[in-house]
Amino acid sequence: MAPDFLTSDPRPTLSPAASTPALPFTSGGETLQGVLHIPAGPGPHPVVVVLHGFPGNERNFDLAQALRRAGYAALVFHYRGSWGMGGTWSWAHVLEDAARVTAEIRTDEVARAHRLDPGRLALVGHSLGGFAALMTAANDPTIGAVASVSGFDFGAVAPTLTDPAVRRAYVEAFDEELLPLRGTSGEALVAEMETAGAAWKLAGLAPRLADRPVLLVGTSRDAVTPYETHHVPLVEAYEAQRVARLEHHVFPSDHALSDHRLALARTVVDFLGRSPVAA
Repeated sequence: MAPDFLTSDPRPTLSPAASTPALPFTSGGETLQGVLHIPAGPGPHPVVVVLHGFPGNERNFDLAQALRRAGYAALVFHYRGSWGMGGTWSWAHVLEDAARVTAEIRTDEVARAHRLDPGRLALVGHSLGGFAALMTAANDPTIGAVASVSGFDFGAVAPTLTDPAVRRAYVEAFDEELLPLRGTSGEALVAEMETAGAAWKLAGLAPRLADRPVLLVGTSRDAVTPYETHHVPLVEAYEAQRVARLEHHVFPSDHALSDHRLALARTVVDFLGRSPVAA
């Protein structure tokens, strides 16, 4: 029986050994710092890009390590304007950076250097990262599978911003999270949401995701992305529009899945194991 990826490290006799190199990427003229978790063994290994949320306090390195133990090369990186990266933060820059990094990690040069299989790539995102993962996968049919965890549906929120009290609450909430970010404000971020409007509604992506495995994880004790707003309507839309390989769960946890990290890792790895990118 194979070792349990949640409790066992890989066999030390595997060669080459596992490694964790820093890996820079370029997007919008700025250098983005990435950390690649490469499994032991010759590979080539399937790749999972892990997209963190806003502002990135939970970067899901535990999930990246679990993915590595399960045989996936897992990349975590910072977007422009965050955590010391150059440039300015915006929602649109997050989408651009996710698309750019997803393309760059599959280049022949990077794949050869790090024993990666560029033909087997998945995206897993948390919160804002879940939104970015679904948007990026919808725009790139070569991405083999996508998972959104506590995903933030910008397009579902946009109509509520016509209420001044709701709008003010979002501006204030975003302003409280700006310490690791640069070049933005709560007002600018809300204005960007208003401008994007329905174009950022995740339900509209269903036709472009219909032929691929999609995992949606909601969280029922979540004040940031309440599952009644951000999860249930999206599941219903994807079921109605026949996203045939849809899998969905609701965990009784908070936004960061603080008490469900092992359950999250097992759910994501099991999902990927049933997908075309399986390790």
